[in-house]
Amino acid sequence: MAINETLSGAINEAVSEADLLNAGDARLLELFRESPPGDIPTGPLEGTGIVRWGGGGVARPLARLVRLAVWRGKVFGPGYVSNRLTTFDILAIVAQVYRAPSRLDGRECIVVDYSKISLAARGIRDEIREVGPGLYLGVVWLFGYRVGWFSLRVPEIDAPRPAGTED
Repeated sequence: MAINETLSGAINEAVSEADLLNAGDARLLELFRESPPGDIPTGPLEGTGIVRWGGGGVARPLARLVRLAVWRGKVFGPGYVSNRLTTFDILAIVAQVYRAPSRLDGRECIVVDYSKISLAARGIRDEIREVGPGLYLGVVWLFGYRVGWFSLRVPEIDAPRPAGTED
């Protein structure tokens, strides 16, 4: 177990949001599997959608488009989360938040479960783990199938966003 914790610590120090955008599906799987769940976040987090294929050349333009038009992140409260939608930051699509085993590897993760609260997103389950200080990697499940990735980060005042995800 100590080796796994050491490996997780080394990964946590080296990973940034830009790294996640450039990583392919295999590297994202590796990062997710080797990372601890971390603490359940509180308050607003900045989000970036990440495609499973194509690397940074595809991920960056798509992340920018998604951020401008659709999804900007999540706001965590005690036991629930709301999604931040559109450039107007509309809070919608509420889900429950709790710790549970991941569908990916059976290890503990933070689950964002839409199945009991949301009619619009009933088939979606997000799982997140902390891959760096204040940086979470999320996997999206749709009706039990892994369909995508996203990152969530605690906002830093005056911190630059990765190229291709700026507002």
